Amino acid sequence: MDTPESSGSKLSRKHLVIIVVVLLLGAVGAAFILRGGGSHAEGDGHGHGQESSKAVEAEGDGHGHEETPKGDAKPESDSASKEGAEGGGHDDEKVALTDAQIAAANIEVKDSSSAVIRTSLQLPGEIRFNEDRTAHIVPRAAGVVERVSANLGQRVSKGQVLAVISSSAVSEVRSELQAAQRRRELAQATYERERTLWEQKISPEQDVLQARQALREAEIAQANASQKLKTLGASANASALGTVELRAPFDAVVVEKHIAIGEAVGEDTNVFTLSDLSTVWAEMSVGAGDLSKVLVGERVRVKADAADVVAEGKIAFVGSLIGAQTRTAPARVELSNPKGAWRPGLFVTVEVLTNDNDTASAVTVDSSALQTVEDKLSVFVRVDGGFQARPVRVGRSDGQRVEILDGLKAGEAYAANGSFVVKSEQGKGSATHAH
Repeated sequence: MDTPESSGSKLSRKHLVIIVVVLLLGAVGAAFILRGGGSHAEGDGHGHGQESSKAVEAEGDGHGHEETPKGDAKPESDSASKEGAEGGGHDDEKVALTDAQIAAANIEVKDSSSAVIRTSLQLPGEIRFNEDRTAHIVPRAAGVVERVSANLGQRVSKGQVLAVISSSAVSEVRSELQAAQRRRELAQATYERERTLWEQKISPEQDVLQARQALREAEIAQANASQKLKTLGASANASALGTVELRAPFDAVVVEKHIAIGEAVGEDTNVFTLSDLSTVWAEMSVGAGDLSKVLVGERVRVKADAADVVAEGKIAFVGSLIGAQTRTAPARVELSNPKGAWRPGLFVTVEVLTNDNDTASAVTVDSSALQTVEDKLSVFVRVDGGFQARPVRVGRSDGQRVEILDGLKAGEAYAANGSFVVKSEQGKGSATHAH
């Protein structure tokens, strides 16, 4: 039979074991709690909840095998992070724009198509007068200006009087002509009388021959005086002996005027410059390395950005000599100018179409569609809900169309005019996502 002392000893021993077990469980729980708090400090909020719950479960079942569930939870978190990153990268590639926004931004959407691309050589040039239809009016005899009837910028017709000059030299020649005419008339009458007398057997034949010789000499003198007057630019039947009229040689425009009433002018003074502006020349300088591409008869396109005019023509002349200083040769194109849009002195760009091959390129886009995205030449392709930048490899270009060698298929819709707006929207989206 147990004594009270032995019963109390057994009870105290059981209590001691329970206390030790409780303390051990408490220590294990505290360790889990401390470990979970460290994970939270590292920035993984979800991991803290998971560690706390596993610590509680470990306390409940008394096993404390927390390492295995913790290891399983970490890969799931990493996978979720990777999926989120990939999803964000895909959203950045597309520029979201609705149809209404596209229309409001004036973004023109076109389909890539085949076209003939002709490469060109661009040369700077200048519009000049057509020298074949430009006249410098110079008095052929010195004198004093009596009348001026043409003004600067005036259109004149062929034969129209521009000015009248009084010249003593013209007066002398015209007097000589009139005297020669009178002598020829007298010689003509004398010859006819002597011939009649000879036919009637009254005068000898020698008198007839002498009269004929005098007539021929008078005719030569008259012709000589007439030619002198013509050389001076004066007409034979003027009202005054010394007047000479300056007339327009063809239909033209007065582009220069250096004459006034009462002014004394010399026989080498350029008093008027007339030019027929219905045609002009586009002159350019061709480098020695490009002469093989610039040939007479080659098709060209002439553009003037300042006047916003474009015309096509053919090369009419290429110089044979290369300048010693410039190392270039002159060339020119004759252009029709019915409306006067091509003004002499206007700077132009002459595009020599060096490739007349009519073979069409399979895929081409407008030049305005090309944009640089992340240091790559790209085209913004139309997709559902907006546009997407597509890197491309380009080929030939004529300034208006560009050949696409790789990166785009025929028939795909793309942003043409206004593609820079799409690029701007893409930049805004990238900045917002980074923030």
